[in-house]
Amino acid sequence: MTDLLVIFVVLLGYALVSGRLSGTSVTAPMVFVSAGLLLGPAGAGLISGSVEEEGIQLLAEVTLGLVLFTDAVRIDFRALRREYVLPLRLLAVGMPVGIVVGTVMGLLVFDTGQWWAAALLAAVLIPTDAALGAAVVSDRRLPVRVRQTLNVESGLNDGIALPVVMLLLALTAAEEGGIGSASWWAGFAARQIGLGVAVGMVAGLAGGLLIEKLGTRGGITTTYERLATLAVAVIAFTGAEQSGGNGFIAAFVAGLAFGAVARARCPQVHEFAEREGELLAMATFTLFGAVIIGPRLGDIGWAVIGYACLSLVVMRPLAVLVAMVGSRVALPTVLFFGWFGPRGLASILFALLVVEESGIAEADTILLVTATTVTISVYAHGLTAAPLARRLGAYTARLTPTAAEHMPMAEHHVHHR
Repeated sequence: MTDLLVIFVVLLGYALVSGRLSGTSVTAPMVFVSAGLLLGPAGAGLISGSVEEEGIQLLAEVTLGLVLFTDAVRIDFRALRREYVLPLRLLAVGMPVGIVVGTVMGLLVFDTGQWWAAALLAAVLIPTDAALGAAVVSDRRLPVRVRQTLNVESGLNDGIALPVVMLLLALTAAEEGGIGSASWWAGFAARQIGLGVAVGMVAGLAGGLLIEKLGTRGGITTTYERLATLAVAVIAFTGAEQSGGNGFIAAFVAGLAFGAVARARCPQVHEFAEREGELLAMATFTLFGAVIIGPRLGDIGWAVIGYACLSLVVMRPLAVLVAMVGSRVALPTVLFFGWFGPRGLASILFALLVVEESGIAEADTILLVTATTVTISVYAHGLTAAPLARRLGAYTARLTPTAAEHMPMAEHHVHHR
């Protein structure tokens, strides 16, 4: 109960100064991670707990499920079909290249020879969280195509990375000779992914069509329309878990399906993400600072710091450079895309999923490296978002109207933090 009290005191304190901090380089994740570090066991000791506690694991699961659902819903696929080129490059080329580069870096830095564990770490760190550099996706001085490319990528890459993480988790467990044979783990991963997709599709389509039809006729009040939309996410998650599938994959697929058939109802989801979802996210960042990274500060060695920095300044930029070959996008814009791949909430929750679900020997190392990378990213990307967005905005303003950066692209919902 004390932990809950402290978290809400921090939330109240931030709310009281949020207006003054708006537009500055001080972001909400920076504030809440710092509060967790200062108030957790490594600091004042006002927040306690560990990653093994049921309450923290439940918070992580709920937060990840809702993040996946709301991120998927905010992508308008009807608009994206017309303007998919740059996001598709980052997702279809950049993500696989990033995982390969991250795998090689992991083998070189940690010198363990465990290919699947190295690939798993790279996959956990491949999703981006554009909300950590909110100035980038909301700065109107940047061309809409630049902003929305990063926005769409961050909305889709966590859900796309999740089945890859699950598959690599199974392969890592099989490689280590744990419970079950390689074929057993392969079947398990296939069931998790296949049933997750199937249940999520059914729940998202059925729920979206029902809410869209009855909502249009005035058969659902505004309050219960929001609750019904939340119920779709919960039904997809729990339905998949009960049937042997992966609830997180189901939540993401349900969000995609819901957004496709009930686009007019999506503002309800956006409002939830900006309000109730924000509360869960900031509570997670506070506990991240208090019980994940804080108690492990003494365990961070040079190899961990080296990999964390390389993942931010080599893995992501190199993957983006490869993805953008032939795109006609100017080099400063490509470098901007490469730098603004902040690691945030999805990576934290994926690493916790590895610890909770697998029991593999490398789980603690993956959590430590992920936590270190996210901590560096929270501050580095938060502090540089506004000034670098301003500089790129001035650069792109001098480009010709026919430049690749100025091609039209629809505005998808931006989640501010």
